[in-house]
Amino acid sequence: MKQEHRITRSLADESATVEFGHWLGVELMRRYNGRAVVFFEGQLGAGKTTMVRGLLASLGHSGVVKSPTYTLLEPYNVGMSSVGMKGVGQHTQEVFHFDLYRINDPHELEFVGFDEIVDGPGLKLFEWAERALAWLPEPDVQVSLNAVTTTEPVSREVSVEFS
Repeated sequence: MKQEHRITRSLADESATVEFGHWLGVELMRRYNGRAVVFFEGQLGAGKTTMVRGLLASLGHSGVVKSPTYTLLEPYNVGMSSVGMKGVGQHTQEVFHFDLYRINDPHELEFVGFDEIVDGPGLKLFEWAERALAWLPEPDVQVSLNAVTTTEPVSREVSVEFS
């Protein structure tokens, strides 16, 4: 079966954005075995963190998902169940959620262990990656969100490109 490399959808509201994030989390595990760099693009309020909330839920996270706007990074170690030939198993998935909106200098990333994180295992999710393209690895996945403010509630257009 041929995999789609680009997917575009309309999302009616916040719950649809969370649901799409859930689908994306499953796809990232299936396509990249939990090790990928993902860029989330979109204006303020486009739903980037909302989508990450759904993505984390798909991996078993049930807590609060905060935007890392002021902390630069929110790390998650999510417990996941998997079914294989030896039955049901448990393993953890590392997820690193970055928000680079307020970044001005690459040295600001050093104190969070940026180089080790990017070179290590896990999902690396970047909001506002366009503010630091010279410092970041090439993305495996690019997610573009656009808020459609002419609808009530606000809807979103999402486009996902897999490399």
